[in-house]
This record gives sequence, structure tokens and C-alpha cells, in this order.
Amino acid sequence: MASQKSSASSSPKTSGVAEKFVPQHYGVWLLPSILTRKWRSHTLPWHAVARAYGYFKLPILEERQLQLLKTLDPLDVSRASPAPVGEEEPEKTWGDQERLSKVPFKILKDHVQVVSSCHFCVDDTKILSGSYDRTVKLWDPVDGCVIRDFEPHPRAPVLECSITADSRRIVAASYDKTVRAWDLETGKLLWKIKHDNFIVSCKFSPDGKYMVSALDVDCGLYITDAVNATTIAHIKNHHERLITSCCFDYDSRKVASVSADRTVKILDVTSQATLLTIRKAHNNLISNCCFTFSGHFLCTSSWDKTLKIWNVHTGEFRSQGACVTLMQGHEGSVSSCCFTRDASFLVSGGYDKTVAIWDVGEGCRKFYLKGHNDWVMDVAISNNKKWILSASKDQTMRLWNIEEIDQIPLVINYKKTKGLKVTQCEGCDRPFSIFESDSSLEIFTKCVFCRLDERRLSGEAPLPPSSSSSSERESSQANKIE
Repeated sequence: MASQKSSASSSPKTSGVAEKFVPQHYGVWLLPSILTRKWRSHTLPWHAVARAYGYFKLPILEERQLQLLKTLDPLDVSRASPAPVGEEEPEKTWGDQERLSKVPFKILKDHVQVVSSCHFCVDDTKILSGSYDRTVKLWDPVDGCVIRDFEPHPRAPVLECSITADSRRIVAASYDKTVRAWDLETGKLLWKIKHDNFIVSCKFSPDGKYMVSALDVDCGLYITDAVNATTIAHIKNHHERLITSCCFDYDSRKVASVSADRTVKILDVTSQATLLTIRKAHNNLISNCCFTFSGHFLCTSSWDKTLKIWNVHTGEFRSQGACVTLMQGHEGSVSSCCFTRDASFLVSGGYDKTVAIWDVGEGCRKFYLKGHNDWVMDVAISNNKKWILSASKDQTMRLWNIEEIDQIPLVINYKKTKGLKVTQCEGCDRPFSIFESDSSLEIFTKCVFCRLDERRLSGEAPLPPSSSSSSERESSQANKIE
């Protein structure tokens, strides 16, 4: 009787313990002990064991499914099935973006926070990056490894970094209200400037003599001597609202700035006078800007999902609108833009996680690159036009090989659909697209930029938008009013 009482009293207690631990998913450890120990198999009724196994089975299956899902790479189309659990595949250095695109890319991983800025340097053989993890790093793109981590580290996230044209010095602005400059070769800190306000943008001039930085509170610009870090000019209230980006032209004579007030301004470095002001340039905040190598045109990107190219040599845009408006390329806000050296095409990054490649002459998207898991914060393109670099909020950079982009099936189909062919400009020797069906030869011997310059010098009016030929269509598109 005593043994029966003991057995009867222990059974509900043990069952209660089992039921208590079942919902907390301790089944991986409890199940073997329940099934293998004889005294528990005799103590617990089989229906309780079966019910417990039912509780354990679902978490086990879910865990196996999660492990399988983790091995799936949506960008790696060459792998037909996931690797078995417990076996690790060697990480691939290069991969294809999509089956039809065939754009090889390399993922650069070392930052642990948002990668906010990226640049090619040292004749496209090195990469510079800045991140919210408070570091500025120099990379070897071939090995995908970090060569130098510049110290001392900023004490707050790095918002932007820049490099001189000769790749000797770099500068970085961070949220600790400082701008720091280092020697690229030695990694030595050259100088540090402390401001009273946050610095939202900083850029070296191409000749390496100046640095421009934009401050948030006073909506102003600082122009600094890049050698001895002395202030040359401080232009307060240059914009009505926060300045989002600024940059030099390639002659280092002008500074362009864009702002949340939707205004574009061009400043003369020597006289500190505002040369041009474009009001209501976009329908939303303007996020970035960049000059063409000639300095005649400026591209602006905006949160209104568009990019615009402006002729900054004259005030023609005041009556005619943007020279070229690039639309239907991004599904979200556009964060950054960058011209190729010959301005044959333009690269932009957006909050829709894509990188767009634009045909500037046609004013439409030529191709786009997908793969980032979060916002694209910055883009850069190599001088030889073979590589595109993108920095993302997903803590990585991607290096895209676009050397054979014109051989990609998607691009070939795009050109066939548009009826385009590529020819060389007689004025600047850069390639541009024209319609094969056009019989008009005179206007198509030069690209859109050279044609706009010729009209400006000759004083000719833009061609009417009602013209039927493709030459007139492209010219009217280059001068259409937004």
C-alpha cells in the first residue's frame, strides 16, 4: 500500500513537471531522458509520453527549417539546393546578381554599423570607407580585406569621408562635431577641427588646396585651408534649412550645395559670392549633388525619387527647367549620385536598396543592380568605368564589375526595344546613344552636352517639343520644364 501510494503520488508530480517544461521548449534535453529511463517509462502513462512528444516535435521541426533557411542565399543562383546542416560551404568571393544580368560582384564586410561613405582611390586600386561604427578604413578590393584602420577613431559615427585627387590625404566628418584629416600612406593624423555644430558634409577640392564643410544649425558653409586647417571663409545662413551635401567643381573654383529647402546654390570660392540659385529644384529634400568633369553641369538627387541635371554655366534653366530629368529609376528616395569622368553615364543609389545606371543622353535608366539588404547610402564609380562601388545601411559594401555591361542580355534587349545605337561624340569623344531610324546626321554627331553648349553660345532657342524627329525629341527632353 505504501508503495502504491508512493507510486500514485509521484505520477502526477512527475507529469506536472513534464507539462511545465513542455511549453518552454526544453524538449531537446527532456525527451531522451523520458524515453530511455525505465522508471520514467513505467511511471508515466504512455498517453502522457505521446502528448509530450507532440509538444517536442513541433519545435524540433521548426528549428530544422530555420537552419535550412539560414543557408539559403537569394543572390546565389548557381546553387541549386542548400548545404546540409552542420557542413559549411566556403564563402564565394564573386557571385552573379541575376541569371539575366550576369554582373559579378564582391561583398566587402568589416564594418559593424551603417557604411555611410565610399570612394575609389590610388588609381582605382584601393577603396576608402566611413561608417557609423566610428571608423574610417582603407581596403584592398582584390582581397576584400582592410589595409588600414585610421586612428585615432572619431568618438561618434562618421557621416562622410573624402579624399584628394592625388590620394595623399583623406578627411572625415563625424557626429562628434569634428573634422579629421589623415595621411593616406602613413595613417598619421594631420589635423583636427572642432566645430560648435554638427557637420553634415565635407569634401576636398580636386586640387587639394581647400576643404568645404556644411554645418547644420547655422545652415552655413566653412571653406578651410586643407594644408594648415585655417578657416578661409564662413558663410552663415547660406540656405534657409539644413544643408544636406556640398561639393567642388573640378576646377576647385565653385562649390555647389543642396538643402532640405529644395534649393541648389553655386558659390564662388574666391569672392564667396553666390553665383546661381535654383529654387524649388525638386519636390522634396535634395540629398546629394555632383559636377561633371567639365563643370558645366550639375546633377542633384532627391527624396522625390528623381535626379535632375542642370546647366550651371548660365541661367537658362530658370526658363527652361532642368536639362535632363531622370525619372522612373528608383521606387524610393534617391540618396546619392555620381558621374563617370566622361559623363557618358550616371550612377545613383536609393533607399529602395538598388543602384541605378543611367543613360544620360537618353535621360532614362539603362540598368539597375540589386542585392543590398537595406538602403544604399553612397555610390562611386572608378575612373576606367569598369567598377561601381556601393555602401549600404546593411553594413556592407558591394563592388560591381560592369566592364561588359553592354553585353548583358537585359541591356541588349533594352537597346533593341528603344532602337538605339552607340556612337562617338565629335566634340568630347565620349560615347552616346542615338536612334537608328533617324536620318538627321548633323545634330547626332555630338552628344547632348556639346549640343546644349553650342546652343548657349550661338543664342539659339531650344527645339520645340512638338517636333516629330527623334533628334528633336531628345533635345526637347533635355530642355523640358518640370
